[in-house]
Amino acid sequence: MTLISRRCVPDIVDALVAAVEKAGMTVFARIDHAANAAAVGLTLRPTVLVLFGNPTSGTVLMHDEQTAGLDLPMRALAWEDENGEYWLTYNDLAWLARRHDLGPDSAAMIHAMETGMASIARTVTGN
Repeated sequence: MTLISRRCVPDIVDALVAAVEKAGMTVFARIDHAANAAAVGLTLRPTVLVLFGNPTSGTVLMHDEQTAGLDLPMRALAWEDENGEYWLTYNDLAWLARRHDLGPDSAAMIHAMETGMASIARTVTGN
């Protein structure tokens, strides 16, 4: 899922972290790919990955199919394209359910996570 943003990358990340924490989730990591590129003498437009989630929700999915842990915690990428536009990209939760063959016991959790993430993404990007 990719949404254009009215905010620049640092502002997207700050808004995302605030929204995730407000929703009761934990931010596990921020990975600044552009800073990592610069550290080895390379350039990359602003690109920051944020890993976040709720261990209770994730554990429910991993009880259904433990391989779901490969795609958990959730993640969102804030990035700038070659035209100077800003974007937020995150994995579609329905895709995660299909990828890991999650059963009907996970359907309510997937729906809640999908609804919550869509709301956070709209808020963070100003859409």
